[in-house]
Amino acid sequence: MNKLGGGSIWGVGCYPISFARLIAGSGPVDVFGWQIVQDYGVDETFAGQMIFPDDVFAQFDSGFRTPQRTHIELLGDKGNIMLEKPFTPRLNENIVLTRGDETRIITIPGKDLYLGEVENMADAILNGAPTRMSLADSRNNVATIQALLASAAKGQPVRL
Repeated sequence: MNKLGGGSIWGVGCYPISFARLIAGSGPVDVFGWQIVQDYGVDETFAGQMIFPDDVFAQFDSGFRTPQRTHIELLGDKGNIMLEKPFTPRLNENIVLTRGDETRIITIPGKDLYLGEVENMADAILNGAPTRMSLADSRNNVATIQALLASAAKGQPVRL
């Protein structure tokens, strides 16, 4: 077994990819990826760009050899939103909203990290409720990751 698993895109890059797809409300139409593959045969560093319908653009990077950075920044024509730890939020997490010269900090009380996942899984198993992330969404995220890896291997954009 490879000590780096499937590489940084599978291990940690999957989260910003999923987040971008959720925010865009669809999958990307084009992707472009770059990777640094070391002796283990998988990427230690991956950088990607995704273009979605309606002129939505996302870029991300993931890696095992750089200091941990987990923030997300959403940029729009009226301002931006910064999330410090969107994938492992703490209790009382801050969202920073900036519009022009005005910055506002919004504190979200939150729950213990995995409580929502366990509650959703239990509700799905015991009561037949739908899961928050569907099987189709998971498959589409995998298809996006595979397209990014194909792009990195070919050195050119891939259309989905």
